[in-house]
Amino acid sequence: MQFFNANALQRKDGDDRIESARPARRRRLLLIDENETARAVIARRLSHLHYDVALAENGFVALNRLLSRPVDIILIDMGLTILPGIATMKKIRAAGLADQASFVMITGRQDSISAIEALEAGTDDHVAKPLDFDVLDARLRYLCQRADEIGALTRHNAELDARIARRAVELGETRDALELLQADRARLVSSIQALNDEIVRLSAARG
Repeated sequence: MQFFNANALQRKDGDDRIESARPARRRRLLLIDENETARAVIARRLSHLHYDVALAENGFVALNRLLSRPVDIILIDMGLTILPGIATMKKIRAAGLADQASFVMITGRQDSISAIEALEAGTDDHVAKPLDFDVLDARLRYLCQRADEIGALTRHNAELDARIARRAVELGETRDALELLQADRARLVSSIQALNDEIVRLSAARG
């Protein structure tokens, strides 16, 4: 699989400056673009912005990539011809290969119709060519942060559901134990009453 992973920036021309602190985890991104040059340029720039970038030249290749390599972000060129961008997104979602990933469509600068179409189809965001990589990075980081927060909330809800289920089982066991105690008490009361009745009978017989 072809992907870009710049583990460290190389020093140039005697520059002794070191790279600033990086995020705890490099985000994984899948770029789907039919233009080989565009793929290489975008991947290189995003790699320098601390993304691990996998490449796919069309939607069908992207589906195969996602079978073995889950990603955080899927960046799709709306101009795909073999399998259009929106159709690619829908196929990926239908296959369940990117439940946690955010989708971003690349549209033309003046192509507002495609941008609206992409948003109405359910894409998480869109960016226009030519790409401003600082803006793109900010948008991608926001989407990743939002996905992290949703994931944390989902896990928290799952934990609450599990605790409620355990508590329900515990309450059920307590209720069963209480019912047994009540049955034992009823039997004990009945035995005491029978004993009292027998004492009264014997007393009456002696008198």
